[in-house]
Amino acid sequence: MPVLFLGHGSPMNAIEENQFVQGFRDIEKEIPRPRAILCISAHWFIKGTKVTAMALPKTIHDFYGFPHELYHIKYPAKGNPELANKVKDLLSPYEVELDYDWGIDHGAWSVIKHLYPNADIPLIQLSIDISKDAQSHFEMAAKLSSLRDEGVLIIGSGNIVHNLSMVDYDNFSKDNYGFEWAKEVRERVNSCLLNNDFTPLIEYQKESKAFSMAIPTPEHYLPLIYIIAQKQEGENIRLFNDKMVAGSLSMTSLIISFR
Repeated sequence: MPVLFLGHGSPMNAIEENQFVQGFRDIEKEIPRPRAILCISAHWFIKGTKVTAMALPKTIHDFYGFPHELYHIKYPAKGNPELANKVKDLLSPYEVELDYDWGIDHGAWSVIKHLYPNADIPLIQLSIDISKDAQSHFEMAAKLSSLRDEGVLIIGSGNIVHNLSMVDYDNFSKDNYGFEWAKEVRERVNSCLLNNDFTPLIEYQKESKAFSMAIPTPEHYLPLIYIIAQKQEGENIRLFNDKMVAGSLSMTSLIISFR
């Protein structure tokens, strides 16, 4: 299976029709139908590593201040306890806890619903451990690569540039609008991705001041680390939805595959 990083942006992308959700639908056409999905979402950023292991995960509406329509969305994908246990085993000796309380958060369902609107692919989530650095996440994520050969689609959901405190709401609908520091980071990250130069992405805290503005907290960035850790020799990285939104957000997404 290929692997995906999806820039999920606003929860409103779950119910709006725009160029980004069309990009999600278009990329699905290139992917073999998966047996299951493993999602690493920015919105499950906790102390410790957990994997959802329930048979019927709930839909989590982990946001506020949005239209009522958004809170009524359900994404009734089944879980996959067998896959959850496989993930736990693969990540050994890292300690992984089977979780029966979380569910499917909006970092997962708001984008996956555009790929698989019938919610007919089993879906589990893996948390992001707040106590680990990017190098540790990269090393841990690499242990999951064998799942691809078993028909599991691994998806990271976040945003490479994500600074909500600096969002320019007056220009939210302006196409490809980014502040200079945000564009600097997008260009640097994209160059590293397309040149298979992952060290600066892992050691992003050593980069320019622009990176500290683009990544003030790491939870939306770290799903990218999980995805680049999956890349195998001979595979290609292709970007899509590669645009800025409201000055301080990027919707940049990517697919890694042999195509």
